[in-house]
Amino acid sequence: MAFTEDVRARLEVDAKEIIARYPKARSALLPLLHLVQAEQGYVTQDGIGFCADMLNITAAEVTAVVTFYTMYKQEPAGEYHVGVCTNTLCAVMGGDQIFAELSEHLGIGNHETTEDGRVSIERVECNAACDFAPVVMVNWEFFDNQSPETVKRLVDDLRVGNDVKPTRGADRVCTWREASRVLAGFPDGRAGEGVQAAGPTLEGLNLARARGWTAPAAGESNEENDQ
Repeated sequence: MAFTEDVRARLEVDAKEIIARYPKARSALLPLLHLVQAEQGYVTQDGIGFCADMLNITAAEVTAVVTFYTMYKQEPAGEYHVGVCTNTLCAVMGGDQIFAELSEHLGIGNHETTEDGRVSIERVECNAACDFAPVVMVNWEFFDNQSPETVKRLVDDLRVGNDVKPTRGADRVCTWREASRVLAGFPDGRAGEGVQAAGPTLEGLNLARARGWTAPAAGESNEENDQ
């Protein structure tokens, strides 16, 4: 799917802004790929060519990055991309079962999209939220302490357009393209919405405060904390 002249001109303005943030132009490749993904929902050959042209590198160099990172999709992703963590702790806590039942519920497999284009699913690696396992993400927003039943309700709500609120973070789930544009470096102004760190994540901090523990200065030992 080729870019029209108007789209390409608009993307070039954004791309030049991104490139200007880096001392070396080619360092801007990752956000540029998010930029073209925000436009088309995945990274097309035209998107690869655009990035190569803007950075004066080869299409092969761009393709090597696209095929290395799973966050760049080579086929159209759903409007809501659901990532089920199946890394060690989430798997032990039920992540594999969640993915299996979700796949059967939607009738699609890993990296596939429903016929209506609303939902795609993926087994994902650790999302650094093990204290809330099993964790599911929708367009990189957290849904904590999930079960097969809650995730099936979640995707059903997404498919019919019901409001869906993440467990932590933004007050609503943005679309896949909107998320990609944020990752390209164009904030949507919603970073401070909703609940941030909470629950188990803060237990260690709360315990340290209750016991009066403090971090030792660099190069020093804190004997009281070590006991």
